[in-house]
Amino acid sequence: MTAARTVTRAAGVAVVSLLVAACSAPPPAAPAAYRAPRTPDGAPDLSGIWQANNTANWDIEAHPAKSGPMFQLGAAFSVPPGIGVVEGGALPYLPEALAKKQANAASWTTLDPEVKCFMPGIPRATYQPFPFQIVQSADNVLMTYEFASASRMIRMNSQEKSPAPAWMGWSVGRWDGETLVVDVVDHMEETWFDRAGNYHSDALKVTERYTALDANTLQYQATIDDPKVYSRAWTMSMPLYRRREANAQLMEYKCVEFAEELMYGHLRKTPRRPTE
Repeated sequence: MTAARTVTRAAGVAVVSLLVAACSAPPPAAPAAYRAPRTPDGAPDLSGIWQANNTANWDIEAHPAKSGPMFQLGAAFSVPPGIGVVEGGALPYLPEALAKKQANAASWTTLDPEVKCFMPGIPRATYQPFPFQIVQSADNVLMTYEFASASRMIRMNSQEKSPAPAWMGWSVGRWDGETLVVDVVDHMEETWFDRAGNYHSDALKVTERYTALDANTLQYQATIDDPKVYSRAWTMSMPLYRRREANAQLMEYKCVEFAEELMYGHLRKTPRRPTE
């Protein structure tokens, strides 16, 4: 009996010793932050073809699944659910601006500039369900988008001012360590953030941040500052994924001809029948 107690006591002491050692051991070191490959001038190389994988183009806020605008299409054009990409909850609309957002949502099939094949603007071009490509040089970063063949030039460390408002805004970039930071101003106020009617004014300033998390993933963040529409600045964020097909490339998607009947069909001498 005494021997058994001695063994039990010794085992207990060993367990306690192990627990003490585990508690006093230093925590495991955090993994080193990813460092992207470098361009010839030493900047992080973010070049490649990238694409978002979310439902933000339908609605940047969290939303349930629901039927689409045409019952004849059934589930083919229904709205998929999404957890949202906006940080911190609901968008901080000013009261009068919220009323306009709701009116936009009620008539989005005729008001949304995407339906008319207008260039999508920033940040929406980033998370439309189409790829975009980044090409870098020492002085500029070119981003080209498949939708509507849109593109923009990001002028690095430039003091040049925008000559006029533009659909894709005026972009000036800089490097903050591993992150490409882009200030985008002089937007056309006609662009929207999504098909849910979320919108902005001509006072919009977007601050974008692109950071490589690994060889095939960028973390994208866009801070929206528009005092005419929102009571405070707010931020959306999402990962972007590299297209890794052997022949990955941007395809031609010039959608203007698909919108001609919608926009100008009323000018026909003989109206086109819906089945034509």
